[in-house]
Amino acid sequence: VSGDASFRRYFRARGPGRSWIAVDAPPEHEDSSPFVRIATDWLRQGIRVPQLLAVDLQQGFMLQEDFGDRQLLTALTTANAAQLYACAMAELVRIQLCDPQPLPPYDEALLRREMGLFDEWFLGKLLQLPLSSQLRQIVAEAETQLVDNALGQRQVSVHRDYHSRNLMLLADSGLGVIDFQDAVVGAVTYDLVSLLRDSYVRWPDAQVALWVEEHRQRLLAQGWVLPEAGEFLRQFDLMGMQRQLKVLGIFARLWLRDGKAGYLADIPRTLGYLYRAAGRYPQFRALHDLLDQRVVPALQRHPLYAGTDLAAELRPVG
Repeated sequence: VSGDASFRRYFRARGPGRSWIAVDAPPEHEDSSPFVRIATDWLRQGIRVPQLLAVDLQQGFMLQEDFGDRQLLTALTTANAAQLYACAMAELVRIQLCDPQPLPPYDEALLRREMGLFDEWFLGKLLQLPLSSQLRQIVAEAETQLVDNALGQRQVSVHRDYHSRNLMLLADSGLGVIDFQDAVVGAVTYDLVSLLRDSYVRWPDAQVALWVEEHRQRLLAQGWVLPEAGEFLRQFDLMGMQRQLKVLGIFARLWLRDGKAGYLADIPRTLGYLYRAAGRYPQFRALHDLLDQRVVPALQRHPLYAGTDLAAELRPVG
């Protein structure tokens, strides 16, 4: 079965009238105990995660319920996007209502460590783009603002990779949730960013803003106190910038360290999200200029992106 960006491997085991997913997660590379703990806890709280049928953490083996092969990504069309995203956001509300206490915090150290991947792997190793101390200071100041934004939001249960490849269309028309082992307690907008600023599919910014407001209204209906619409959208955009810095570093590392080329095609889209968000807010003007004058040209010169229309990803979609 198609795997993810980890060392885990997945196999489908078939029996009369049903099937299961067998997981090989080498314990020297993967600690499966968080997956088991969160799967048990979230299933108890009504989240549609796979039921675990057998677990051997010492050998790194698991047998779990089979959610099939239909990712949300493969089913999305312009005609059905509103309906499918409504289902995804309804499931996200249930996750955000889960008791966050068993989860580790998405604290400043983790937020900064993730953004450090951008400098180390994307700028330094993929683009081979050294930055002067002055330019590094621009990135550092932007990162501080992004950390403050994340920590200043309402803190909830966060899946941490809630996007169209980790949501499965089930036979009963429901949505199954996978790849949640890195869940944390973090910003209320984080998973919404993962879903709506997805590195694998892009929607017009105006449509995304409407979906963000729909989700805010769902949370308000739960009795939550949240910022007004414009401020919530700003928090969403800034949370997206933190995630995009991280993801650019991760995609570069997957290629350079792990030999996984499948994510290289998603780098321009992810960089486009970061570029446009930085351009929307005056406090990130210096970061936007750095991206515009140094980073985008360096990516355009890279042999892997020869002939790629990067400008299309930098422009807003209608």
